[in-house]
Amino acid sequence: MVLLETKELSKYFGGLRALRDLSIEVEAGEIRGVIGPNGAGKTTLFNVISGVYKPSSGSVYFKNERVSAMSPSEIAARGAVRTFQRDAVIHDFSVLRNVAVARHLHTGQTLLKTLFGNIGRLQRQDEEKAEEILEFVGLYDLRHELAANLAHGFQRVLGIAIALATEPVLLMLDEPVAGMNPTETAHMTGVIDKLHKERGMTIMLVEHDMKTVMGICERITVIDFGEKLAEGPPKEIKNDAKVVEAYLGAEDFVAQR
Repeated sequence: MVLLETKELSKYFGGLRALRDLSIEVEAGEIRGVIGPNGAGKTTLFNVISGVYKPSSGSVYFKNERVSAMSPSEIAARGAVRTFQRDAVIHDFSVLRNVAVARHLHTGQTLLKTLFGNIGRLQRQDEEKAEEILEFVGLYDLRHELAANLAHGFQRVLGIAIALATEPVLLMLDEPVAGMNPTETAHMTGVIDKLHKERGMTIMLVEHDMKTVMGICERITVIDFGEKLAEGPPKEIKNDAKVVEAYLGAEDFVAQR
C-alpha cells in the first residue's frame, strides 16, 4: 500500500529550481533512502512533504489525502513527522522531560482537564510513555541526565525519541548520522532498524553516509538538480551509470561500489 506519494512536485525560489516534476511513491513499512549530490534538493523535498514549504506546483498525498496545502502541524497530526539536522531538543531539560513534554503536546491536554484535577494522572501517563520510548531507543539509563550533557550521537537519538512521542506513521530523518563517530552511527542505525523491524514504521531518510544508506534502506531514490535520477534497491543504485556520474569524485559513494 502506498503511504506517501508526490505527484509532479516542483519548488522554485524565485528563478532557482529546487525541485522539478518529482514523483515518488513510498510503500507503508519500507525504509526509503533519498540521496543526491550537495544541492540536489533533498532537504527541500522533506520541507515540502512536511509542509514547511508549499510546492510551486504538484501535490503531496499522505494516506490518500492531499496534504500539500496543509500546515506542518496539520501534517504532523496525521502522522508524517520529521526530524531536523538540528534537533528540537530543550537542552536545559532532562532527557525524560524532553520526551514527556513532546508527549504532553501531542495528546493535547487541555485547561478543562487540568481544572478537573486530571493533570497529575496525565503527567504520570506521559512520563510512563516517555520512559517506554527511552527504553526502546537505548536512552533509559540517561533519562535523568540534562540533554545538554549528552554526547552528540545521543542528542540525535533523543531527537528521534521526541519524534516518537508524537506517534508517527511516517518518520522522516534528515541526516540522522551526520557528524557521528562509528560507535554513535552503529547505535543510531540500530535504532532505525529496530523501528522498522519491531514497529513496522515507515521511514524516509536523507543521508550523505552511503554505508548507512546502502546498509539499511530497501529502496533508494536519487535526485539531482531537483529531478529524479534513479530509483531502486541499493545494489542497482550503486551500479547505475547515471548515479555514478552524478557522484563523480564523491569518495563516500565510490567506496560503496
